[in-house]
Amino acid sequence: MTPDLPPLTELFDAVIFDMDGVIVDSEPLHEQAFMETFHALGYGDTHGVNFKEYLGRSDRAVWNFFMNKHQPSQTVEELTDLKEGRLVKVLREREPLFPGVTELIDALSKKYPLAVASGSVHRVIKQVLELRNLKRFFPTVVSSEDVPQGKPSPDIFLRTADLLGVKPSRCCVIEDTTAGIQAGVSAGMTVIAITNTYPADALGKAHRIVRSYGEIHQLLLPQG
Repeated sequence: MTPDLPPLTELFDAVIFDMDGVIVDSEPLHEQAFMETFHALGYGDTHGVNFKEYLGRSDRAVWNFFMNKHQPSQTVEELTDLKEGRLVKVLREREPLFPGVTELIDALSKKYPLAVASGSVHRVIKQVLELRNLKRFFPTVVSSEDVPQGKPSPDIFLRTADLLGVKPSRCCVIEDTTAGIQAGVSAGMTVIAITNTYPADALGKAHRIVRSYGEIHQLLLPQG
C-alpha cells in the first residue's frame, strides 16, 4: 500500500469478498482435488490443464476444457461432484483460513454489509463459511453457479450488487487474482487486491494493492 494514498472509507455502501485466495488459502487445494480426480479417472498424466490459467476462474471453465479435450463418459455435474467431494474433505480437515482474515471480516461487518462472490460452487462456499461460523457475516452469497459467465466476466459482481441493493460503483471488492480484478473493474467497482496468489506487479489493474489484511483495515476502517 502506498503510504500517501487516502483511505477508501466513505466511498462504499458494501464490501464484497472473493473467497478462494482471499478468505481461505484454497487455491493449492483446488489443484490438488483436480489432480486426484484426474488420476482417479485415468487422466493423471494427460489432463492437459494449465492450472495457472484458471486461477480466479470457475471450476466450470476447467471442466469445459477437460470435456472438450477428452470427451469423458461422465457429465460435467458428475465430474464436479467428484472433485468437490475431495475438496470439501480437505477443507474440513485443514480449516485453511488466512491468519487475520476473520478479524478483518468481523471489523468490516460493523460498518458495511458484506457479501461473498466466489467462483466456487455453493457446496464448497457453504463449507468454508461454516469455519468459525463465518456465515453469520455474509447474508449475501453468490456462486459462479448463479450467473451465466464466471470471472473475468463481471456477471457475478453485478449479481451480488443487485442482491445487496447497492449500486456497483458503491461496492468495494477484495480480490487476489487477475481474473477477479478484471471482473470487479468491469463491473464498475473499486478493487483492492491482496498479494496472496500473485505478486504485486501482476495486480496492476486493481485500484489498491496490499500485502496484508491490516492494510485493508487501514484503507476501509482508518479510525477503527
